[in-house]
Amino acid sequence: MANPFLQRATEYIRDETAFLAVVSPQPLTTFLTKHPRRDDLFRLPVRILGSPGSGKTMLATLAEFRLVEAILRDQSNDANRELAAALADAGFLRDGRPRIAAVRVPMESEYRDFWELPYEDAVKTKLAMWLVQARTMLALLRGLTANGTRDLDDIRFVARDASEAQLEQIGGLSAAGIRDRALQVQRAIYSIGASLLPPRIEDLPPEATEPYQPFDSIREIEIIWNGEPIEVSPLVMLDDVHALHPDQFEQMFGAMARREIRFGRWMMMRLDALSPKAVFRSAEALETHNLKPDRDFINVFMQRQADRASERRQFRTIANDMANRYLPLVKALRDRNQTRFGRLVPDEPPRLTDARRKQLRSTVEKDQRRLEIGRGRREAIEQLVSAYFAGKEGGDKEPEVELAMCRILMHRYAKRVAHLEPTLFEDMDPDPKVPLKADADVADAARLFLNEEFGRPFHYGMNDLCDASNENAELFLQLCGALVARMEARVVQGKSPALPAAVQQTVLKETAAAIMNGWSFPFAKRIRTLIAGIGQDCRATSLVPNARLGAGANAIGVPQAEIRDLLASKDDLALVLKYAVAYGALDVQMNYGQGNKIWCLIELSGLACLAHGLTFKRSGFLERDLSYVRELVGLT
Repeated sequence: MANPFLQRATEYIRDETAFLAVVSPQPLTTFLTKHPRRDDLFRLPVRILGSPGSGKTMLATLAEFRLVEAILRDQSNDANRELAAALADAGFLRDGRPRIAAVRVPMESEYRDFWELPYEDAVKTKLAMWLVQARTMLALLRGLTANGTRDLDDIRFVARDASEAQLEQIGGLSAAGIRDRALQVQRAIYSIGASLLPPRIEDLPPEATEPYQPFDSIREIEIIWNGEPIEVSPLVMLDDVHALHPDQFEQMFGAMARREIRFGRWMMMRLDALSPKAVFRSAEALETHNLKPDRDFINVFMQRQADRASERRQFRTIANDMANRYLPLVKALRDRNQTRFGRLVPDEPPRLTDARRKQLRSTVEKDQRRLEIGRGRREAIEQLVSAYFAGKEGGDKEPEVELAMCRILMHRYAKRVAHLEPTLFEDMDPDPKVPLKADADVADAARLFLNEEFGRPFHYGMNDLCDASNENAELFLQLCGALVARMEARVVQGKSPALPAAVQQTVLKETAAAIMNGWSFPFAKRIRTLIAGIGQDCRATSLVPNARLGAGANAIGVPQAEIRDLLASKDDLALVLKYAVAYGALDVQMNYGQGNKIWCLIELSGLACLAHGLTFKRSGFLERDLSYVRELVGLT
């Protein structure tokens, strides 16, 4: 059987049962239930933005009425009950009944073709808008009748107040009338876009030019649910609106973003459809078509929230749930009663061999002699390290980490007392003005040193797997797929499927390199070169003996003023950085204050940190300027 983790695109799963078996409810909770404007998501237009693979289509598919109804009608298993609870918390259900009738409408490339027609922009926008609305109404009716529990006679539409004049144009309020009118509009407009030669505007069929605005006319839908009438609010989720021409998107977004809407409208799109300013999350750039976020529309970002620690904790929950749902589909592992993915990628610390540990001890002693550190100071440093580990529960507490931490603290001590006069007493080294401290950053720096000098694995375990995925569901499953392939191979060889730390790191690093080499988005070659340069410099700085940047560097800091000027220009470098961020190769943190300066941090993604053996923590950064970036990408 094919590796299910690599068949990860949920939009290609046609069977509802198969989809519900692997889909996780966590994105509903993370991105909708916990959204600060949760109660307004159905009364204002919503843009749901994320990089490819972040889960936009999965979220939209799960919210469709046909699946919501399938979930509610089968509450015999825990998975469906969990999904129903998440849907209720997100506002799709009320009192165990549907509250929202949602439908997903893919925005295929043919909509963009309308922008090439030889008509005025207003005419082209109306043609595309009316086609979208016609297909929405048809898809909505299919969804409401999909499970065979009701027919068209059980569906009735409720008009908005003062919309009497618009009812005739949409076919009235009966389901049959609305279906027939939508079919007419769809046939007429489709024939225009599909023509080899577009007709003259005066020859356009009346079904295509007469007003058609069900989004502005309909308030609610009355349906029969379990033998009783209920009212549900309609919602259209336009998927992949980034496929539209940029000017076309602006026109359509402006037409759809009207206040006091009753027919909900969500637009799912990739970040690369936005301007460089918007991708960098510049507040003024998030405005579009003279509409302001939070007032006229709501943005839901599926990545890069303000609190990175919180975002990572949320994604770890999502990722664990996803992995555990996919795991039973792997026969070789299911036959061995493996039900928790985390147990197959244990975070048990690796250990150096006795010979390697002896070599490490010799290295530390040589550094002590070279730095002229006395026995008393060495013992004081060892006590600091021992006290740190004594107060720490679990984690990597192997003796080699203690030794490597002592080495780092000795180098720090030597730096801090280099300008001080020696004491009169033997073995009484002077105290530094800034006391030494053993903490988690020093421990991480020690592990990085051990990885470089002794090949001790640095990246392993479920948390590292999640953090390497950059909060991207598709990327997470891709990395999991490579690990699962190795697990299956071990089963064939008669070994335990659980992967030791060294195997995990090897597989993950190879997979990360392969994914990055396969990037084909705009400027991908330049972006790979940029990442390689930053990665090499960060690795070199992270490995200095005194670990001056703690856990290490995985970013550069560019003065915020330089970035602000760049984003306001037409410079190609702004486009390179935009696509790097939009496709998850880099991340940015604007207005980062440090050292009495304001920086824009350009951070390597989790995948790039994995490939270059760098920390996933937001730790230190290298101070650079845009000329450094420009030279690396070859735009000098």
